[in-house]
Amino acid sequence: MADQHAIVATVSGRVQGVGFRYSTQRIGTNLGLVGWVMNQPDGTVRTWAQGADEDVARFLGFLEEGPPSARVTEVRTNDVPPDPELAAFRVRY
Repeated sequence: MADQHAIVATVSGRVQGVGFRYSTQRIGTNLGLVGWVMNQPDGTVRTWAQGADEDVARFLGFLEEGPPSARVTEVRTNDVPPDPELAAFRVRY
């Protein structure tokens, strides 16, 4: 896990009901990341992503834009210790 970088991000704006979670899952999977994404009761989307530094950086670039129908206003991130239990990138409900 030493070569893994893990972050938790909270994305604000118009990010629910616009395909944000499924786009995030697709991008995370395509980048070879593991983690999860889920809607929050306050209207934000929260995601955990871990993998190589450059892939996590590309993932964050996607979060700042989102899919075409989203309107991202803020992305807050925190570094976290990698989770060895994660094996894929999933949408959580």
